[in-house]
Amino acid sequence: MPRIVSLLASATEIVCAMGRRGDLVGRSHECDFPASIASLPICTRPRFPVEGTSAEIDACVKSLLAAGEPIYEVDARLMLELRPDVILTQSHCVVCAVSDEDVARALIPGLEPKPRVVSLAPNTLDDLWTSIATVAEAIDAVASGKAAIAELRHRMAALADEAHGLPSRPSVACLEWLDPLMAAGNWAPELVELAGGVNLFGVAGKHSPWLSWDDLVLADPDILIALPCGFDIARTRLEMPALLREPRYASLRAVRNGKVFLADGNQFFNRPGPRLVESQEILAEILHPERFDFGHHGLGWQRYPS
Repeated sequence: MPRIVSLLASATEIVCAMGRRGDLVGRSHECDFPASIASLPICTRPRFPVEGTSAEIDACVKSLLAAGEPIYEVDARLMLELRPDVILTQSHCVVCAVSDEDVARALIPGLEPKPRVVSLAPNTLDDLWTSIATVAEAIDAVASGKAAIAELRHRMAALADEAHGLPSRPSVACLEWLDPLMAAGNWAPELVELAGGVNLFGVAGKHSPWLSWDDLVLADPDILIALPCGFDIARTRLEMPALLREPRYASLRAVRNGKVFLADGNQFFNRPGPRLVESQEILAEILHPERFDFGHHGLGWQRYPS
């Protein structure tokens, strides 16, 4: 069996979903699910203060990018000690997680034989299935990969069919960052539609776009969901004053009607792995509480401000 280092949280979850936790020998600083991986050595670190506010993190990341410097570092010495056969990483976004370029910097000459570097680049839900199949092939788990894909697609399709028959489809604005505003793109628009909503911002398959308050006010969504990348619900709640400081926030239909929600963007929506199915379920519970209850309230999402 190959020795696997996963430097991508969603890839770690994919490996574990195929029953191959025992083959993992290292992880990234962001890999935290399932709980059984906590004992694995951490091979990466961010080069910005993750405890900063949304605005501070945004400024730090933009400064590093402008200087042509990496956002994350890979521990080359530890990688040499672990001697992985397969390294899982991504080329989707240099800001969100360790990239294949970061990995290339860490592949020092002493690491022989050279490990196979598998770089994932998911942009849509279809890409999720491709990612699972790619990982499965790389770690010699093709049959398990096919079974995982079939189960996840079945769950997602069953919920979509049920949501499609509902009489109402509320308009939804998903915020992937709060200061400055950013709408959720990539697979998020698809999840909203499959959960029975009308997505207002972000285009399926394209990176998350910056969003102006003028556009948000003009669209006036029925439902507003804050799900910042890398933030859990508690952290997102602390960041909400960034929205409240905007004078026009109180005028939004979602705010007036008590339809503002916080969702765990770290564990769910921004990880293109098996738990995108749970992300769809969370959206269905928020959009259609009279019809759906998968038990995610509290841990997966909460109403704001209560």
